[in-house]
Amino acid sequence: MSKDTAALVDSIRAREATPLKNALIGLGGASIEWYDFILYGTAAALVFPTAFFPATLSPFVALIASFSTFAVGFVARPLGAVLFGHMGDRVGRKNAFAVALIVMGTATTLIGALPSYRIAGVFSPLALILLRFTQGLAVGGQWGGAILLATENAPKSNRGLYGSIAQGGVSVGLTLANLAFLIVNGAMSPAAFMAYGWRIPFLISIALIGLGLFMRYRVRETAAFRGLQQATASPVDLLAKNATPAATPVRGHRSPVLEALRLYPRSILLAAGAWVWGNLAFYIMITYVIAYGTSSAGLGLPRSLMLTAALLAQVVVPPTLVFAGMLSDRYGRRRIFMTGVVFTGIWAFFLFPLIETRSLLWITVAIGMGSSTMLLSYGPLAAMFSELFTTRVRYSAVSLAYQTSAIVGGGVGPIVATALYARYHTNSWLAIFISATCVMSLVCVSALKETRGTDPVERPEPAVA
Repeated sequence: MSKDTAALVDSIRAREATPLKNALIGLGGASIEWYDFILYGTAAALVFPTAFFPATLSPFVALIASFSTFAVGFVARPLGAVLFGHMGDRVGRKNAFAVALIVMGTATTLIGALPSYRIAGVFSPLALILLRFTQGLAVGGQWGGAILLATENAPKSNRGLYGSIAQGGVSVGLTLANLAFLIVNGAMSPAAFMAYGWRIPFLISIALIGLGLFMRYRVRETAAFRGLQQATASPVDLLAKNATPAATPVRGHRSPVLEALRLYPRSILLAAGAWVWGNLAFYIMITYVIAYGTSSAGLGLPRSLMLTAALLAQVVVPPTLVFAGMLSDRYGRRRIFMTGVVFTGIWAFFLFPLIETRSLLWITVAIGMGSSTMLLSYGPLAAMFSELFTTRVRYSAVSLAYQTSAIVGGGVGPIVATALYARYHTNSWLAIFISATCVMSLVCVSALKETRGTDPVERPEPAVA
C-alpha cells in the first residue's frame, strides 16, 4: 500500500479516535456469535447423543456421532473464511461481520426448533448436520471481522491491547453458553431438561439477527478499509454512482482470497500451524472435559458440577487476555505467544489428574489454569495475525489462517480425545498429544516474523517466489 494511502488512514484514525469503541463492538458481536457456536459444543456433549441419534446406539458410539456433527462446523469454517473474506475485503469489514451474525443467529435458532430422532427419524441428524455446517460458515467469517474492527482503528503502539479486547468474545460467549445451560438445568427436572429445556438457550439466539442488522446500519467502517476505498475509488465510478469513496467497493482484478494465497502462502500456512494447538486445547477444555466428567464411561459427575467449574474458571480470562495483549505491545507478539504455547504443553499433564479428583475446586483450577496458559497466546493473536497481511487482502488472509487451524485443532480434537480414552482408558496419551501439537506450533510461530511496531498498511507486499 502506498504512503499516500497510509497517511490517509492515519488522518481518519486521528479524526475519529475511537479504537476502544470499535474493539467493544467487535467484542459484543463476537461474544454472541461464540455463544452460539460453543452452545452447540456443550449440547453435543450433554444432549445430542440421546436427542438426535437412535437409542439403540451405545453411549460411546452416540457420543462419537454427536462430536462428529460438532466437527462438521469446523470443516465449514475455511469455506466461511473464503466467502466472508471476499465480502470483507471488497465491501467492508462491518458488512461481512453483520451478515455473519445474521446467518449464525438463524442457524442456531433453527437448531433449537429441530424435532428429535424419536419424532423425525433420520431427518433430525441430517438437518442438524446442515445447520451445524451453516454455523461453521458464519463463524468462519466472524473472527476476521471482529478483530479487524478492533485492530484497524487502533494505533500501532496499542494494537495488541485493543485486539485482545475483541478476542474476549470467546470467553464471554463460553460463559454465556455455560450459564444458559446451568440456569435451565437448575430450573427443571433432568427429564424436562432433556425433553425441551435444552432448546431454550438456542432459541434465544434469534437476538443475533437484530444485532447484525444494527451493526449493518449503525456501525462505521474501519479507518484502514475506508482509506483503501478512497485510494482505489475511480472518479468516473464516483460520478456514475453519485457515491462517496466510503460507499464504493474496493476494486480488484482477482478474488481477494486468491490474491492472499498468491502473496502470502507461507505466512498463511505458518500462522495456521501456529494456532493449531490453541484450537485443540480450547475445544478439549470446553467439550471433551465436560463429556468425560459427566458421562457414564468417564467420571459420571453431575452436569451442574462440570458446568459450574467451567463457568467459574472463566473469571481468570478477561484480565489474562488483556494483560497478554498489553505485554505483546511491549515485548513483542511472538515472545508472549510462545510463552503461552510452552506453558500449555506442560499444563496438559496436570489437567486430567486434577479433574479426576472429582472436586469442584480442583476441576475449576484445572480448567482455569489451562485457559490462562492458552490465553497468553490468544491475547496477542489478533494483532499478530492482522499485522502479517496488507489491508486489501487482510480479511481473507487472517480468516483463512485462523479457520484452517480450527479444522485440525478444534474439529478433530474431541473425537481424538474420546477415541484415545476408549482405547487406553487413561487421558495420559491425550496429554502427550496436546504437548506434541504445542511443539509443532512452536516450530511454526518461530518461522514467522515479529510484527510489533510495524504498520501493515505501509509495509510493501512481498514479492512472489
